[in-house]
Amino acid sequence: METQLLIKNMVCLRCIEAVEEIFSHENIKAKVELGKVNLSQPISETEKEKLSVLLEKRGFELLEPGKSALISQIKTLIIQFVHHRETSQNENLSVLLSEQLNHEYTGLSKLFSSVEGITIERFYTLQKIEKVKEYLFYDELSLSEIAFQMGYSSVAYLSSQFKKETGMTPSEFKKNGQTSRRPLDLI
Repeated sequence: METQLLIKNMVCLRCIEAVEEIFSHENIKAKVELGKVNLSQPISETEKEKLSVLLEKRGFELLEPGKSALISQIKTLIIQFVHHRETSQNENLSVLLSEQLNHEYTGLSKLFSSVEGITIERFYTLQKIEKVKEYLFYDELSLSEIAFQMGYSSVAYLSSQFKKETGMTPSEFKKNGQTSRRPLDLI
């Protein structure tokens, strides 16, 4: 019987490595993915408490099933959707969240807004802007390619949303050599 643990702030590949290291050190067989850990066997409450302390030392939080776990799953799925995909983002986010979490999107949206103080759409936009900053910083794609990759309908729409969120156009950001990127778990 497989057990799943949800972990807050696990948003990148280095996070996965850090969590894998913790579980390995404790001799607990686990398959670690963004935001969650699948255990091949259940663990005791004592082991769970020890893991919780070890995870907190590394900036993670072991979540109990419930609202905060669902919020964390929403954030993790959005981060995964925006930052860890190889293809353009033309999928519907609300459908993806509903299917992955087995909840109606309207319920997820209301819960997220009431707990986080922003909408899922706003969180998604902020994540997309951070990814655009990354693309601009590394200067490997044209603005048209970035717009396509990020699922924007046009370069103009990308530029206007970028300016609204950052106060500068993508060209100004690139020209100024701005590095004002934010850690994903702090957005």
